[in-house]
Amino acid sequence: MIVYGSSISPYVRKVLAFAAEKGIEVESKPVGLGSDDPDFLAASPFRKIPALQDGDFRISDSSAIIAYLDALKPDPELIPAEPRARARAVWFDEFGDTILMGCGRTMFFNRLVAPRFLKRDGDLAAADKAEREELPPVLDYLESVIPESGFLVEDRLTLADLAVASPFVNLGHIQVDLGSRPKLAAYLESILGRPSFKHWVDRETAFLARAA
Repeated sequence: MIVYGSSISPYVRKVLAFAAEKGIEVESKPVGLGSDDPDFLAASPFRKIPALQDGDFRISDSSAIIAYLDALKPDPELIPAEPRARARAVWFDEFGDTILMGCGRTMFFNRLVAPRFLKRDGDLAAADKAEREELPPVLDYLESVIPESGFLVEDRLTLADLAVASPFVNLGHIQVDLGSRPKLAAYLESILGRPSFKHWVDRETAFLARAA
């Protein structure tokens, strides 16, 4: 089973962490921007990452891949069965993908991807505005909803935690200050310290250091 895309993408990283927590062995195959790898294109005709190949089955999009992996191996239950808990897990998955990464992408792309990998100036004014105006309400929301258990849904690890924590690795790579939000800080330390994340974060940190 192959997952296409670099773990530097929060969406790829989420899939890799989900697979690890499920105990599903996958091969990570990074592909560059605009890759013409025929196997990758067969799985993702619009060149979106992540993409997955499992034998003759191919699919792209992180949520679709996770749904497939979850159906292959239902245990441990990372997508709750109870209706309200499932809805909340799906909500946090969408929140991480769109709301959190909506502002995170602006900062990460303009401060790191554009100058380091595309060799052009990023729009630092847009990145600064996103950090100043868009990010604080998102962080405040998370600070207000993280339970004492340290897990967002059902007081145990679920997709919700993997989806929300993954984008914060990207914010960490560009050293975004999360401010005085102790519950959020403790939450991220716990979730991102799990082996399913730490393996990839350590690899990314080393790669970015070499590419500096």
